[in-house]
Amino acid sequence: MWHLYLIRCNDGSLYTGITTDLQRRLTDHQNSRGARRLRGRGPLELVFSQQVGDRSLAQQLEWQIKRWSKTEKERLVRGETTLPT
Repeated sequence: MWHLYLIRCNDGSLYTGITTDLQRRLTDHQNSRGARRLRGRGPLELVFSQQVGDRSLAQQLEWQIKRWSKTEKERLVRGETTLPT
């Protein structure tokens, strides 16, 4: 099962990613073994995650969410909107 997740960085920015093992991936990010974009931006906070099905769907959703404005992403984090279908 694939997960889509959003991480808040110490500067308030939001990072979007996908994984099959959410806890391992978060640990990787916190230990600077994940995405380069997150290195030096800690502490990191997982602010949203949702199971999304297979890899293909996860990649499609990640692509869409990464193109959203920060305002749209914040609405997702607050539960005011849902993932696109």
